[in-house]
Order: sequence, then structure tokens, then C-alpha cells
Amino acid sequence: MFASRYKKIGAKIVFYRKLRSMTQEKLAEEVGITPQYLSRIENGGYTKSVSLSTLMMIAGALDVTMSQLMEGVEDTSL
Repeated sequence: MFASRYKKIGAKIVFYRKLRSMTQEKLAEEVGITPQYLSRIENGGYTKSVSLSTLMMIAGALDVTMSQLMEGVEDTSL
């Protein structure tokens, strides 16, 4: 049900990370998570929900707001 939303959030993270010329390793280090975990988040492949605090830390490390990360993510087909 939320799979498409996770993929959209992941795509936004990739977009902002690349915009800032950051590697997955650098972003993961700044957030305090493993690069493997960040990769799963970015690919929408994390089957469990990602915590709000993790998303907030990612947004902070990317110097974007949570609103920017969530913009356009809402699934209007519900």
C-alpha cells in the first residue's frame, strides 16, 4: 500500500543527495545509519516503515525541509 510512497521518498532523497554532490556513504555517516540501510531507503526497498526521526535526520543532512521531501508523495488513488 505504501510501496509507491517509499519509492517516491527514496527518489527525492537521491535527487537532493546528488544535487549536493554527496555519496551514499557520506550521507549515511552524517545521519548515523549504514550505507546499506540508506540504499534500501533510496530504492524504496525497505519493507518496514522508515522512522520519522531517520527521515528528519536525512532532511537535515541534505539541508532540506521535511515538506520538500514529502512534496508530491501523497498517493491520490486512495
